[in-house]
Amino acid sequence: MMPQKQFSSCLLLASTLTAASLTPGCKPADSGSPKPAGKPRIALIMKSLANEFFLTMENGAKAHQQAHASDYELLANGIKDELDVSRQIDLVEQMIAQHVEAIVIAPADSKALVPVCKKAQAAGITVVNIDNKFDDAVLAASGAKFPFVGPDNRKGAKAVGDFLATKLKAGDKVVLIEGAPNAFNGVQRKLGFEDAMKAAGIDIVSSQSGYWETDKANQVVAALINEHPDVKAVLCANDSMALGAVAALRGAGKLGQVLVVGYDGIGAVQNLVKERKILATAEQHADRLAIFGIEYALEMLKTKHAPADRETPVDLITAEKLAGK
Repeated sequence: MMPQKQFSSCLLLASTLTAASLTPGCKPADSGSPKPAGKPRIALIMKSLANEFFLTMENGAKAHQQAHASDYELLANGIKDELDVSRQIDLVEQMIAQHVEAIVIAPADSKALVPVCKKAQAAGITVVNIDNKFDDAVLAASGAKFPFVGPDNRKGAKAVGDFLATKLKAGDKVVLIEGAPNAFNGVQRKLGFEDAMKAAGIDIVSSQSGYWETDKANQVVAALINEHPDVKAVLCANDSMALGAVAALRGAGKLGQVLVVGYDGIGAVQNLVKERKILATAEQHADRLAIFGIEYALEMLKTKHAPADRETPVDLITAEKLAGK
């Protein structure tokens, strides 16, 4: 018969393991020993899966893994909304604990995710930064280096802004709906829009953040068009916010009178571009963006060297271009 003290210890261990196995989204903690050699596990950590852009990214990554099932395993996850930075940090911590071989991350915050990704790198995990670039100053201060795979957001936004400018005239008034101020890509898109408007002599009468979210942008645009009734266009730093702008204009009876442009090329916005309810957007090829990052991670695992940053394509999307497909 087992002594009472030993029996109690075993019971406690069994209870702990059972609870862990029943916790949604969690796995029992491992012993801390590395996974035996085999197919590398690559974790894809995205931003908000409520954003069609990242759902497209996830689907593209899953399709790639299925086509290369013998090459690697994929663990894909994201956060509930664009501002859930702490949850994204937790996801990286979980991947460190699970000893994945590589992390491909689109950070929700260009600064706040640097320390935990440096921790992952120090644990021997390959880290590839996609979509939203880590802040250069924070990287330099931390001594961390990660290859970046993603578009030139400033150039892409300028292309969208330049096209909008062909539909306006010098002196016209527009408003700019920015992304999250802690995101490098949001800052770069704002600069690109500003570059285009300045070159065309168009007046940005207000620039406010919609924090990447449809509902927030709806509220901001509704207030701005009330404050500036003569505004001619709304420039949105992503397509989710462009959808919010369209809803605000429709509610004010101004849809069709005020032009809207976006950025990301999600399907819902491309449909509105076809219907000429949105003038233009920028296609970032979300399905391929994660694949580029995954392929870079696999290359780094194989060669043990970090490749140079890779600029991925951004294409201007207009009704004319979609009609020509």
